[in-house]
Amino acid sequence: MSRTTVVVATRNRAGELDRTLHRLTTMDPKPPVIVLDNGSVDETARVAASYEGEGVRVIRSPRNHGAAARTQGVIAARTPYVAFSDDDSWWAADALPRAENLFDAHPGLALIAGRTLVGPDEREDPVTPALEHSPLGTPADAPGPLVLGFLACSAVVRRTAFLQAGGFSSMLHFGAEEQLLAYDLAAAGWQLCYVPDVVAHHHPSPSRPSASWRHRAEARNQLLIGWLRRPGAVCATQLRHFARSAGHEPSLLGALPTALLRLPRALARRRVLPDSVEQQARTLEG
Repeated sequence: MSRTTVVVATRNRAGELDRTLHRLTTMDPKPPVIVLDNGSVDETARVAASYEGEGVRVIRSPRNHGAAARTQGVIAARTPYVAFSDDDSWWAADALPRAENLFDAHPGLALIAGRTLVGPDEREDPVTPALEHSPLGTPADAPGPLVLGFLACSAVVRRTAFLQAGGFSSMLHFGAEEQLLAYDLAAAGWQLCYVPDVVAHHHPSPSRPSASWRHRAEARNQLLIGWLRRPGAVCATQLRHFARSAGHEPSLLGALPTALLRLPRALARRRVLPDSVEQQARTLEG
């Protein structure tokens, strides 16, 4: 019996979700699956409901909660471990049992960043080499290199650690939301490790926001994450970097008003990282 629940947040991708749920519900052992429907207006809800007899639970929302919908799924889960899939990704057959064994053997481990294989030709995601060659090293009590970032579609978490850290922030919606969670898990004393034997498959949907939209969202959220967790000097450096980037890419300027609207909330929740985690962040940036 699987001790890992798979949480899938989705919106208006009925076809992709159907493929993902077929993959997940034919795994052995079959994991429980929780689908968070972020206010879809297509056939997504009907597709998800058609799998309810296969161990899939559907939680529908009238609006789009962004990445924070995944947190609702983790709260609803009843297993000690939770894996995330996007509606266009799924897990390799042996990935979840491998992750469960690693969590059992390493009680200080909060998150496994798996290896992401993209498309039918199974090329590595560009993020993979950075995780594999993390300069943070591999402690003797860790199953792989320490990391301070991950891809949500190839991450497995210890449920108690995830909830202790607060899950994915509703303030960020989408874009770089993994960064803030990684900081908060590390700040709470948990390990995050890259493990190449835990594999996820990602077949990116053609129905997705434009690259410029994603770039603006990530730029906005990097500013917010700085205001939430980084020292003042780092925030000032990020603003200068943002200004330089916007000089070359004027469309980025659209990120600044939306970041400023969220600034009061960010400052109210500001909690600067411990020195040890801040040093790790600077090592990765350097």
